[in-house]
Amino acid sequence: MSHIKTGHEPLIRIAKRDAISKPKSIMIRIVAVLLSLVVSGAFILAITGQNPIRVYEVMVEGAFGTSRRSWVTIRDTMMLFCIAIGLAPAYKMKFWNIGAEGQVLIGGICTAGLMRALGNTMPTPLLLVVMACASLLGGCIWGVIPAIFKAEWHTNETLFTLMMNYVAIQLTSYCVSLWENPFGSNSVGIINQQTQGGWFPKIFGQAVSLNVIIVMALAIGMHIYLTYSKQGYEIAVVGDSVNTARYAGINVKAVTIRAMAVSGAICGLAGFIAVAGASHTISTSTAGGQGFTAIIVAWLAQFNSAIMGLIALLLVSLQKGAIQIASQFKLNNYASNVITGIILFFILGSEFFINFRLILRGKKGGEEK
Repeated sequence: MSHIKTGHEPLIRIAKRDAISKPKSIMIRIVAVLLSLVVSGAFILAITGQNPIRVYEVMVEGAFGTSRRSWVTIRDTMMLFCIAIGLAPAYKMKFWNIGAEGQVLIGGICTAGLMRALGNTMPTPLLLVVMACASLLGGCIWGVIPAIFKAEWHTNETLFTLMMNYVAIQLTSYCVSLWENPFGSNSVGIINQQTQGGWFPKIFGQAVSLNVIIVMALAIGMHIYLTYSKQGYEIAVVGDSVNTARYAGINVKAVTIRAMAVSGAICGLAGFIAVAGASHTISTSTAGGQGFTAIIVAWLAQFNSAIMGLIALLLVSLQKGAIQIASQFKLNNYASNVITGIILFFILGSEFFINFRLILRGKKGGEEK
């Protein structure tokens, strides 16, 4: 009679980590980045025949090679950072807000409309306050709508917020056609180009300085809000367990709506920063896909404001560097995007080793690899 052997121990087992020290998690991420550079270097050498070290130097030059490039990188980093800050309360509550793109566009529409209507009649400092408040309100409303449906009727927030993006895109297209300048161009053009009414003023000689000040203030405020406030505690409890939150007497519906109001408002403010502090126009590409990229930023940073800023800087630098190597080495965008993709793959993959451990056959469950 044949015997079937069962219960063989697998070569490798995966186990959830109970906890990991901060220095060890940082070291895993550093190793992931270094490995991504090695793999990217092998790809560059094999496919393009270029010197990988020179390509990396050009990537750095593309992001920080000149003063102007550095400030553009900082400007775009602040935009991405702002959206990530806005997503933090929603994602900490495990409300999957995929609608940041639409919330940014609504904030941008509010800003552009007021800039056109009042840019030459109202002092710029007062107009900036009015535009900021309008963008906050617009983004807030766009975030609260799916939150109410989720709280009251348990709709799927992922699909709902995603669909709200398409509505915002169509509203933006309508406004562009309504405000197009010159007529027939299908573009709003640069708003108040001669008077610069409603534009961010230069501070310390840089037009980007106010972008940095606003976003840094938001980062500090969000850290305090999520870490030390009663509302931040309620968001964390709801995110951990809705049943526990209800048992503790927390109004889950109110927390859901309030958290999304804050999330949408800050994303709306990012639209204000994009229009008044960067492009000075509005179009369907104003958000530029950063609403989706910011999800990666917020999630990788585990909603830590300081780490979000560093990750946002890394991603924007990679984007600028990819554009530069595509231009300088005459590589097509696919090759440069593959390099960026490899680096992002390793960074995202490092989260697996932070949250899980590998146990080899014959090792005790407590020993890690």
